[in-house]
Order: sequence, then structure tokens, then C-alpha cells
Amino acid sequence: MSAKVMIPEKVMILDPSEQLRPEAAFAKKPLKAFRDYSIDPNDPIKERVRQTYTQMHTHMTMDFVKQQHKKWCGFNTFKATVMDVIKQLDNLVDESDPDVDVPNIMHSFQTAERIRQEHPDKEWFQLTGLIHDIGKVMAFYNEPQWAVVGDTFPVGCAWADSIVYRDTSFEQNSDGKNPLYSSKYGIYKPNCGLENVIMSWGHDEYLYRQMKHNHASLPEEAFYMIRFHSFYPWHSGGDYMHLCNEKDLEMLPWVLEFNKYDLYTKSEEFPDVEALTPYYQKLIDKYMPGALSW
Repeated sequence: MSAKVMIPEKVMILDPSEQLRPEAAFAKKPLKAFRDYSIDPNDPIKERVRQTYTQMHTHMTMDFVKQQHKKWCGFNTFKATVMDVIKQLDNLVDESDPDVDVPNIMHSFQTAERIRQEHPDKEWFQLTGLIHDIGKVMAFYNEPQWAVVGDTFPVGCAWADSIVYRDTSFEQNSDGKNPLYSSKYGIYKPNCGLENVIMSWGHDEYLYRQMKHNHASLPEEAFYMIRFHSFYPWHSGGDYMHLCNEKDLEMLPWVLEFNKYDLYTKSEEFPDVEALTPYYQKLIDKYMPGALSW
């Protein structure tokens, strides 16, 4: 029997712009300029981002998340192929993202192509980069963007200090008045594992459950990337380690590896979507073919 791994309460993770520093050609703006959540009422993008998170942190309660599970996890809203949904993202701009103001489809192909350059032997990783945001399709079915996009966090326990706008946006969230939900462990047991934690609702959680429901043949590393790529308080803030088990720590390096492509590939250089589509269609046909239930 192997020795038990000691899981720290909090991991001190370096600033992602240092820890995940790519080569100079990886991004066209200073790395420290990414994920700038400073408040500036005169900057329309920053104000849009702040308002989106304020709405999210006000309404993202345990009860709301449970309602969303009932609403979406029957996967009876529509049927479509993965590529059809990817193309629909050409009509979506993520209101929570301070780094882009272009349709989400461009970010999907930017991420996938950079992974393809660095990991040419890992088709599943490339495909994960392409599809990681397609859960945002919920925005086309009457979901407000605050319930679709943005960083995620567990519900049912105390909000971590590293959550974006933590000090200014949770005042009206009713879970903060619940002694159990506002305690360190909340409804969970120490080191229960992130698979047993109820995450805030958004495109990560929806796509993770949708892919499981449709029996996508991706490896476990891909499912962690899909479910937790927006869980910045964990993979970049070092918080919530008291809920993690050994599997979570084993998967964390993969989530971090994915994060550098998700974050630093955002630029004004746009890929040729039409030319790239046949290559990625082959990957879709291999891992998640046909019309899926959404």
C-alpha cells in the first residue's frame, strides 16, 4: 500500500503569468495584462465584466444551482453535432472575459491550434481545447450570461478569498447568511474530492455532464480540464485544497497545462476556421460522433 499523500490546506501557486510563461510569440500583449479585473467605470469592457460577476455572485446560490441541474441535466433541450454548436459560438461574445471582445469560436480554434502545435501526438487534448467552451451554447436558450460564463467556485461552503471581486460582489447572496454554507467545509467532508463537490453553474459544469451523458470517449484528464478550467480559485489561487483528494492533485498539472493555452492564446490573430474544420471534424467523429443530446 502506498503512503498517504498529505494534502495542504492551501497551495501557494505562482502568478500564472510567471508559472505558465510561454515563449514570447505565445501572446501579443504583456502577460500580466491578462485577467485584469481592476475596476474602471469608464472602461466599457471592464464595467461589463464587473457587472456580469456581480450578477453571478448575487444569484449563484445552492438553490439556484440545483434548479439548473434539473433544468439542463435532462439533456432534452435540443440535438446537434459538436461542430454545429461550435459554429453557433460565432454569435457569442463572453461578457465575463476582460481579454477578448470577439466571437467565442475564434478563441476555441486559437486554443486548439496552439495545443496542436505543442502536443501534436495528443488528439484528445487538441479536441478538448476546441470544445472546452461550447457549453456556452446555453446562452442561446434564454440563460443570462452570468449563469453561463466566468470563473467557477463551489457552492455549499465558504467563498475563497481568491474569487474575482470577492470583497464587493457577494453581499446580496443569501447563502452567505446560512451558517453551514458560509463555513469552511460547509456541507462537505475534509478531502472529499472535487468530484463530490457541487460547483457553481456554468458552461464548465454543463459541458462536463453533457459529455458524460453522451459517452464521449475522452480520457479522465480531459474531463477534469472541461469541468475545472474556469475554477481559477483552485488551479491558480491555490484555494479549496482542503476539499481535494489525491486524484485532484494528480489531475491539477493537467488542468494547469490546459490553462496556459486557454488563457494566453487570446490574441488578434484569427485562425482560418473554414480551412481547419475538416481536421477537427475527424477528431469529433472519433471521440463524440453524430448528433448529441444537449
